[in-house]
Amino acid sequence: VNFKSKLVKDLKAITGDKYILTAEWSKQHYCKGWRYGEGKALAVAKPGTLLEIWKILQICVEADIIVIMQAANTGLTGGSTPDGNDYDRPIVIISTMRIDNIQIINEGKQIVGFSGSTLFGLENKLEPYGREPHSVIGSSCIGASIVGGICNNSGGALVKRGPAYTELSLYAQINLQGELLLVNELGIELGDTPEEILTNLQTHNYTKDQIQFPDKLASDNEYHKRVREVDASTPARFNADGRRLYGASGCAGKIAVFAVRLDTYPIPKRQQVFYVGTNSPYVLGKIRRDILSEFQYLPTSGEYLHRDCYDAAKKYSKDTFVAIDKMGPNFIPKLFEFKRKVDLLAEKFKFLPNKFSDRMMQFLSNFWPNHLPKRMEQYRDQYEHHW
Repeated sequence: VNFKSKLVKDLKAITGDKYILTAEWSKQHYCKGWRYGEGKALAVAKPGTLLEIWKILQICVEADIIVIMQAANTGLTGGSTPDGNDYDRPIVIISTMRIDNIQIINEGKQIVGFSGSTLFGLENKLEPYGREPHSVIGSSCIGASIVGGICNNSGGALVKRGPAYTELSLYAQINLQGELLLVNELGIELGDTPEEILTNLQTHNYTKDQIQFPDKLASDNEYHKRVREVDASTPARFNADGRRLYGASGCAGKIAVFAVRLDTYPIPKRQQVFYVGTNSPYVLGKIRRDILSEFQYLPTSGEYLHRDCYDAAKKYSKDTFVAIDKMGPNFIPKLFEFKRKVDLLAEKFKFLPNKFSDRMMQFLSNFWPNHLPKRMEQYRDQYEHHW
């Protein structure tokens, strides 16, 4: 008990009392995953600067505490939260969402995203430059973080750009001697000590001359070639692909990532969405091969949908569709935050169903007129497979 109370006291000395959560009710939001993964944590720390993250890590490493780095906690495959209560040591979750700075470099061609920065924030920041991020909105979940995408090589639906990837990042790791080290691979001269590096980056205290352009990738610029190799014996992408594990990229939370440097992309002057339907999956296979091997321009992204999925999405995603359509995408993170709080509150009452906020919104959306165009509905009746 003394050990735990001292640890909490030390953490509070770094961030202030308000940003160290120890009450079960206040921790629950951070200890439970979006789809699965749930367990107890000794505390949830919500640092406000990169240097505060470093100081928290120092204390946790010194005390031999498990650290789980968490950004938006929107992952569908776990890893952002404890999973079970059978760990051999106490756990501290570091929630990085207060540290959401995004710095523009090289006239918008690249950015430095801090550990809590989001795809939403990046999209808005890049718009004046006529550029867009690697991933738009987060293909599996709305409100996703930039660093979370890099750590998991996200971007499954992206045909042209492939997985999220960079070789330029700033992170902390533990060496073989059990010592905490800060590794600066951002390609920006920020000083020598961790305190200098983190403070100079946080305050944007560097000039253009200090930004280097080393022979390292800030995106997977070779993926478009790999994905065209339709007769290759290996898939274009797969989990734990050694070619795309580097520093923060694909680290899956094994290191503490402070910032990543990424390429951005020009917003296309013309875009066209094609909606293909067929009753034979072989037709889609043929189209896919032809597009990848013969088309001059690759599609930005592609999603397959079976008729059953169409029906499920129409019924269970209608509330989200209406919310985005009527209130705009910028409102969605606030809505999701509110929904989570409602769900946590609802869990206190046994008579309320699981995922209460979803069920409530879906019920209310039934009173809204059909949101899908008649032509799409006819397509659904006519074809089993959609792309």
